[in-house]
Parts: sequence; C-alpha cells; structure tokens
Amino acid sequence: MKLTTAEEQLMEFIWELNEAYMKTIIDSYPEPKPATTTIATLLKRMQDKEFVGYKLMGNSRLYYPLVSKSDYFSKHVNKLIKNFFGNSALQFASFFTKETNLTQNELEDLKKIIDNEINKKKS
Repeated sequence: MKLTTAEEQLMEFIWELNEAYMKTIIDSYPEPKPATTTIATLLKRMQDKEFVGYKLMGNSRLYYPLVSKSDYFSKHVNKLIKNFFGNSALQFASFFTKETNLTQNELEDLKKIIDNEINKKKS
C-alpha cells in the first residue's frame, strides 16, 4: 500500500523519531505547522494502512512505525524498476549512473558497494 505525499512527510518524522507523541511530531514540522486535527487524520489513515501503531500512555498516544523506512523504500524502488525498466535492475543501474550526474567519487563509492555485494555472493 502506498502513502500520500502528506503521509510520507509525516512518516519521515516518525521514522526519524522512532516513537513520538503528537505534540513532538507537530513540533518536527517547519512553520507554518499543520493543525492538530490534520495530523490526527493523517495518523488515523496511516494506522488503517498499518504503517503506524500506538501505545496508550495515560491519555496520550505514543506513535511508532510498523514499517521500516528501508522496507518501504525497497518496495517502491522495486516497483519503479518493474514499471519503468522492464523489471531489469541492470537497466535501472545503467540509467541511474548515466542520468543522475554522479561525481567521480560517487561513482567510485558505488563501485565499492557493488564490489562488496559481489564478494558476499561469492562467499
């Protein structure tokens, strides 16, 4: 299931905070801060989508992520590869390295990551 842009922005704060009360979440937003009712509505939708859970702490709810950022990101990257690159990670990697204006250092770092993954597969 996908999050809306507003939900993704809110989820970023929750991932960063790991767990937080609504006041802390709202304080994380830049000015102008969204209304409490807006955040409450977004949190309810995200609970329904099973992205966020909460624990009751007295009269307050302590919110926490049910989905990790890496799992969410991985799912969307894989969908992107499937939909735009014919399910070919190689085509995606080729496009990514050619079209994103990576510096030489960034390309060398990427090469190291790939070399490390190759060595893991060999073991």
